Amino acid sequence: MIRIKARAPTARGAVLPMVWGAVAVAYKFGCPLAQQNGLGARIVTSAVFFAVGTGLIAHVRHALLRELRQVRRVARAAQSVVLRPLPPRLDGLHVAAAQLSADRGASVGGDLYEAIATEHGVRVVMGDVRGHGLAALGTVAAVLGSFREAAHDEPQLGGVLRRLDRALARHLRERARAEHPAHGSQDPDHPVAEEFVTVLLLEIDETGAVHALNCGHPWPYLLSGTGVEPLTRVDPLPPLGPFPLPAELEVQACGQLVPGDSLVLFTDGVEDARDGQGRFFSLRRALSDVVGECPVSPQAVLRTLFTALLHHTGGRPTDDIAVLVLRNDRKRGAHIRGAGNCPTGRPPPAADNAPLAAPQ
Repeated sequence: MIRIKARAPTARGAVLPMVWGAVAVAYKFGCPLAQQNGLGARIVTSAVFFAVGTGLIAHVRHALLRELRQVRRVARAAQSVVLRPLPPRLDGLHVAAAQLSADRGASVGGDLYEAIATEHGVRVVMGDVRGHGLAALGTVAAVLGSFREAAHDEPQLGGVLRRLDRALARHLRERARAEHPAHGSQDPDHPVAEEFVTVLLLEIDETGAVHALNCGHPWPYLLSGTGVEPLTRVDPLPPLGPFPLPAELEVQACGQLVPGDSLVLFTDGVEDARDGQGRFFSLRRALSDVVGECPVSPQAVLRTLFTALLHHTGGRPTDDIAVLVLRNDRKRGAHIRGAGNCPTGRPPPAADNAPLAAPQ
């Protein structure tokens, strides 16, 4: 668990309040003017104590601002360790990611993502912890720590998901014991018992074939020369936490990510964002604004999305937001089809996938 601990007041920080207090006491008992009852004497006395009070308030305000800056530095350092920056390229894939916390002034949230190049292919996780801000950071750390190990160790994507499920359950048990030692994880009414995490796992092998396991998370969008499409419409599993995983995990085959195509992974804070009239943000429409570029730049996707999101919400999102963009920059295969000025070689979806919706 990550703890942010305030520093204890130092002797140096207590000097100024003591000086101001000494000035007030010395004036009250040592100055003859303070003993008089005339109007002029009262005005002077009031001015002295007003100056003392103002000085004390200014000192306290300065100390609080200094402590707030320190806490924010610690939060940014914690984020850089837990939600570390992704490399710009992974095994021929161009990667870009960004996140925005719903807590004003905070730099951490409940969203998580990671992409790792392994001997099994590039493995990606995108998730969303219930809640946001610093309270969700411990759960984010537990899930990401497990993924970074399991992505290399587990030959099958299902094994990675089971490792994440066990790590989350262990973290919630330990948190319940720490917060309520008398009941621990045995109390069904304890708030920890209601915690859950949505998780999307992707595996992209050297041929560009995409396989996925989804536990309650939005499916990513595919950006190609033909427009914007959902990666698949298969119903996801329930989120991790409240329910056990099924005995048999069916990994979804989601076609191929061919050279020039991009995948846009996101958390539900994106599509749940509302404007002043309560209208939801149209992610698909925003993504359509960048499809005309050739090739589609992951950085351009992030800039377009976050600009549109902040404009839609008036700069005040109510939920954490995270977006991860993967573009295939590998050499093109032999099968290439034209699509405007941006040819792609994406084969038709796998037979077990539900039909994809037409671009809007």
